[in-house]
Amino acid sequence: MNHEIGDPNVHVTQNDVREAFVRIGAKQGDVVMFHGSLSSMGTVDGGPTTIFDGVLAATAPHGTVAMPSLWYDGTKERENPSLFDVKTSPVYVGALAEGLRLDPRSVRSDHWTHAVGAIGERAEELCADHGKFGPRPSPWSDTAFAHGSPWQKLIEWNALYCFIGVTMRVCTIKHCIEGMLLEHVLEHVPEDKRLEYRNLQMHDCKKQVYAWPFFNGERLQQILMDEGTFVTTKLGSATLGGIRTKTLVTRALEIIEGDMASWLNADFIVWRQKCLNG
Repeated sequence: MNHEIGDPNVHVTQNDVREAFVRIGAKQGDVVMFHGSLSSMGTVDGGPTTIFDGVLAATAPHGTVAMPSLWYDGTKERENPSLFDVKTSPVYVGALAEGLRLDPRSVRSDHWTHAVGAIGERAEELCADHGKFGPRPSPWSDTAFAHGSPWQKLIEWNALYCFIGVTMRVCTIKHCIEGMLLEHVLEHVPEDKRLEYRNLQMHDCKKQVYAWPFFNGERLQQILMDEGTFVTTKLGSATLGGIRTKTLVTRALEIIEGDMASWLNADFIVWRQKCLNG
């Protein structure tokens, strides 16, 4: 994960965290999801707990703080879903996310590739039943970003989606949007043929996705910043940015579907055309 280089001479307190998140729009009862680098902020007095408590203070009462709690790192050693233990499997995406997993107040969704960890009023609700219904296509599994997943709940609840010292290059919910792009294409295919057209996305031998609608998150971020929907401030020595999930998803779909040729890879464009031609 690429992140800003923090200034260790800058100290960050819980009140600094609270004030920064309020500046980018956190309010009472909010669910706040964030990606972040602990070191990018400088010296955080009290460590990861200070960040979580600061966000909860910004959303008090009844607020919730969440982070991706990802175990699967793409290595062969972790390709077996049965090796994942929701209680003990470590997070690989940084000290903040691992700190949230280790916090005794936290809960974690039970998914081997795209789990979410959370603390607060709606933590249990957010993390419950990950992928149990409403499958949505993804390169990992159709349960990772399913309609019954924390990622979909974050959209429905219009959570505040934030970044501390990192950019939308590490925006996990982006994969949910990519799945939606694919779903929108499959809506044009008769239901009894959708599996056949899904299989056209894959290499025949290894069943690896090649026609996936990956898009550049940093490019999208710049557009959203120019529009004023992605707002930023400082938290210690780091840039703190945030946007509401409904705005993020709605604008991403509008922008990308309005100019697919400049956003999406040629394989996806060809596959999409096959679907539309029947």
